[in-house]
Amino acid sequence: MEQQEAPNPGAPRVCDMNKLMAATVWKGHLTFGLVSLPVKLFTAARAESVSFNQLHRADHSRVKHKIFCAAEDVEISRGEIVKGYEYEKDRYVVLDDEEIKKMAPKSAKVMEILEFVKEAEVDPVYYESSYYMAPDEAGEKPYALLLQALKQSGYVALAKIAMHNREHIVILRPSQQGITLHTMYYDDEIRKTESFRTDTSVVKEKELSLALMLIESLAAPFVPANYHDTYRDNLKAMIEAKIQGQEVVAPAEAQPVKVIDIMDALKASLAALKKPVSTEAASEASTGEARKIRRSGNA
Repeated sequence: MEQQEAPNPGAPRVCDMNKLMAATVWKGHLTFGLVSLPVKLFTAARAESVSFNQLHRADHSRVKHKIFCAAEDVEISRGEIVKGYEYEKDRYVVLDDEEIKKMAPKSAKVMEILEFVKEAEVDPVYYESSYYMAPDEAGEKPYALLLQALKQSGYVALAKIAMHNREHIVILRPSQQGITLHTMYYDDEIRKTESFRTDTSVVKEKELSLALMLIESLAAPFVPANYHDTYRDNLKAMIEAKIQGQEVVAPAEAQPVKVIDIMDALKASLAALKKPVSTEAASEASTGEARKIRRSGNA
């Protein structure tokens, strides 16, 4: 019988994303230097929200929006609509769909790594959308090689890709799932501001010491599942209550914290985080208090 090769515990773990992901959103080759490997992309995250339909208050029928020409005040069909770019106030240059398509990047099948940069040098404000990148058929070994090289070097890859009729600059970084790809905002898309500049010289040593103690007391491992969109949860609970004909109970409103001296605030915050009395101790104290009351009542 042929012996199977034992798994190498030190080898990088590449997740079988075919079992985890939805439909492929891009498929092609990743290149760096003379190395080329087939890869595919899957959406890594998407926002969730509670959606509503617009209804007529009187009979709860769906509302439809009609399109009107502002100049003629007449309803028009969608076939009469063209795209226009406003280059001056109320002056437009008209572009048809075919002209726009000619300027769009071709659906290229090659993602080229341009350079490698230190991850710490990339401000997360540049990150836009996230995708999982998985190796396609026969691409497992070079994929694992790139993943391990990124992990050990501390670098992330900066690459260019054409996707969804746009040319993107992307970051490839190692993650628990393998290699994660982030599309990036271009520099001219980042809102630059100088409206605030922090002068750290105003911070006193004692204040900093207490702030560091507060940070340490609140430090914990990052567990994303611990956090929920309570607004969305409350909306769903309200909808379910209305469906069941039950009373809708509004959540308690958070009260604003009074502004006090920063040192007092830090000390009070640390005091509030001291270990509370355990349930058993609280129960024993409560029982002991009850015995005292009964004894005093029998006296």
